[in-house]
Amino acid sequence: MLATVASVYSLLLGMGILLAGSGLLGTLLGLRAGAEGYSELLIGLIMSAFFVGYIVGSLVCPSLIRRVGHIRAFAALAAIASTASMLHGLIIDPVVWWVLRAVTGIAVLGLYMVIESWLNEQVRHHRGQVFAVYMMVSLIALGAGQFLILFYGPGALASFVLVGMLFSLGLLPVALTPVSQPIPVEAPHFPLKGLFRRSPVGFVGSLVSGLITGTFWGLSAVFALAVGLDELGVALFISAVIFGGALLQWPIGHLSDNRDRRVVLVVVCLLGAIAATAIFAVAGVSTTALLVAAVLYGGFSFTLYALSVAHTHDRVDVHHVLEATRGLLLLNGIGAALGPILAGLIMHFTDTRTFPLVLGVLLVILALFIQHRIRIDRPVVPEEQGEFVPVTRTSPVAAELDPRTDMEPELELNK
Repeated sequence: MLATVASVYSLLLGMGILLAGSGLLGTLLGLRAGAEGYSELLIGLIMSAFFVGYIVGSLVCPSLIRRVGHIRAFAALAAIASTASMLHGLIIDPVVWWVLRAVTGIAVLGLYMVIESWLNEQVRHHRGQVFAVYMMVSLIALGAGQFLILFYGPGALASFVLVGMLFSLGLLPVALTPVSQPIPVEAPHFPLKGLFRRSPVGFVGSLVSGLITGTFWGLSAVFALAVGLDELGVALFISAVIFGGALLQWPIGHLSDNRDRRVVLVVVCLLGAIAATAIFAVAGVSTTALLVAAVLYGGFSFTLYALSVAHTHDRVDVHHVLEATRGLLLLNGIGAALGPILAGLIMHFTDTRTFPLVLGVLLVILALFIQHRIRIDRPVVPEEQGEFVPVTRTSPVAAELDPRTDMEPELELNK
């Protein structure tokens, strides 16, 4: 397995550098927008544009990659992301920021597609282990990127330049890789018709997971600043949630194997809601307690999407898994685009400190829906369940890396 990972280390290194820049940019914009006096609703609108770009990128990037090739597409998208990130610092305007955030979302999605299609082409053995390493690298890079805010602070143009440098530097390991280019990326299909009928819990779980994670990425820095944390405290808070998700996703997922995953989902939702309430209760009182609650919240909430995907895999035919996973990815992206707007609206008319309560309420609503489905639907018998695999939302190409995905030609889920 180590030899397999070593053969694609340049791709993993390049993606890690890029995601450190992406993680820094999200926090940087939240802090800078707060310093500029933007309302929570306006900040939510700006941050939602990134996930709108994600959805658009899923549709437009495959044709770009097919037309010019992986390396040229990667170079162009990295240059676009680098330029857009620096323009955020040069032009302080909410409308311009919305456009730039959407452009960045398209570019980052395209970068994901290039890396993931490359990995999918190269990795023939140990797919599960390499997939897990890739997901771990992604989360660690996003978490580590938070601390780069300490170099210059949110008020300095140099912070935006640093993001641009990371996007540019992430290009080097990929542009210089000896790994051969993969076959062209095909435009993915996102079938939703019939997906709810086959797996209502997976459908709604992916959507609500998107609402929660989109809200977190968009407004967590604003909340942390409002409860009195300094720049180091903001970085610690956000990274604690991310690392909590990385640490607990596998144990919780393993616990869900060989039992009704819906029950595990209900428990995870309720524990996540309790952790979110704890964040609200201790914010401004004890930083240590806040970080502990953040780790627990991340561990529970970041597991929802992976559990929803695993539950859906248990309920669809093996030939439909790839299509179903892409549909769940689209739902998660839609939720992530709507989440910051919804939460920003609530925070605007209440108080910024209600941020964790919004997350907690969403988790409770999801738990109630799943409990309703448990009462009216039969569980999947353990013999028909697959194994849990930790996943996060990246690009549709990642579905092909998932070791549970059938690689044969797909049948139409809608039939």
